[in-house]
Amino acid sequence: MAYDEVLAARVRDILEELGPLEDRRMFGGLTFMRQGRMCCGVLRSDLVVKLSRERADQALGEPHVRPMDFTGRPMPGMLYVSPDGTRDEQALRRWVLEAVSFTDSLPPKHR
Repeated sequence: MAYDEVLAARVRDILEELGPLEDRRMFGGLTFMRQGRMCCGVLRSDLVVKLSRERADQALGEPHVRPMDFTGRPMPGMLYVSPDGTRDEQALRRWVLEAVSFTDSLPPKHR
């Protein structure tokens, strides 16, 4: 299993409350898109969130958070949140909604 399907379903449930969404297999996991942009996702057992660079830097001081370094180098604004940081529904919702808020603040991506 390339990603935790239970975590992906929990994330999808939160996102579906907010309207249409698209999901794609990406990075060997599952990525959720809003307005053509990556918002968050699941890779193995970790939640992946996209935040502003400033907020991501702040979040690195929080428990269970580390930089997304899928390519061997940290990706600016991208974070992993370990399973301990998403077990609680309230914590998961906070991370997902924060990623949605950031993504929705960006102009739509044109294809």
